Amino acid sequence: MNILKRTFNWELKDLIKVIIGSILFCTAINLFIVPNNLYTGGILGIAQLTRSFILDIFKIKLKFDFSGIIYFIINIPLFVIAYKILGKNFFFRTIFAVTLQTVLLSVIPTKPLLNDLLTNVIIGGLICGIGAGIILTSGASTGGTDIVGLVLSKKNSNFSVGKHALAINLIIYIIAGIRYGIETMIYSIIYSCVDSLMIDKMHEQNICSTALILSKENPKELNNYIKNELNRGFTYWDAKGGYDDSKTYIIYTALTKYELLKLERHMKKTNMNSFIIESEGIGIKGDFEKKF
Repeated sequence: MNILKRTFNWELKDLIKVIIGSILFCTAINLFIVPNNLYTGGILGIAQLTRSFILDIFKIKLKFDFSGIIYFIINIPLFVIAYKILGKNFFFRTIFAVTLQTVLLSVIPTKPLLNDLLTNVIIGGLICGIGAGIILTSGASTGGTDIVGLVLSKKNSNFSVGKHALAINLIIYIIAGIRYGIETMIYSIIYSCVDSLMIDKMHEQNICSTALILSKENPKELNNYIKNELNRGFTYWDAKGGYDDSKTYIIYTALTKYELLKLERHMKKTNMNSFIIESEGIGIKGDFEKKF
């Protein structure tokens, strides 16, 4: 536990999240996507195309999929970007996650479970998206376009990891379509759409939210928590309760869904005489920082 804290600034639950998310992500790829000669998109999609080109050129067959190794090599310059822009903790966590995924992609057998191609694509996209989303909520990522998407989301709140990945994937799928046929391209795009949708649904740090808190007690302690622990600004004012003319305090703040859940847990612990009105998935323009 001390090693986790010192190296990754992680709780045990975060480590478990990364392991479970990586297993889901890699299992879905090797059981539903790769056996059907489809491509996942992103840096992993580039790695898969590179693997296919190498196998085609040298006319060789291997008993394991080495696209995970190529994926790790391509990720190395992106690790540098992660360290400089997204921070040391995210850097170490992502290296751990990508290393684990490299091993899993190499050892999990690439055997199809289902015969229907569309079913494989949808189930594979759902499980991959859930796995990647779980990894993102732990403060790590699957590397590749996730890193680029997080950097862009940090710079501009209109970006999301899933939308950015989908845009990059279209280029990869056009190449796959030219090289391996239109059917490969279409089913790969369907997979990517499902996967991107699930990532954005699971990635709580990417979902903008607001909270309106009404309290009968002095909110000084709660204001300090929002300011110092969540590192968010807020607006507050004194009001009167319409039911009994009692003094009421109102606090309004904008934050991510991830931070909103932390705020809810804190309010339950303090047992304040208050309630909270939430709005999730809203658009926030201007100087609002997404924190990953």
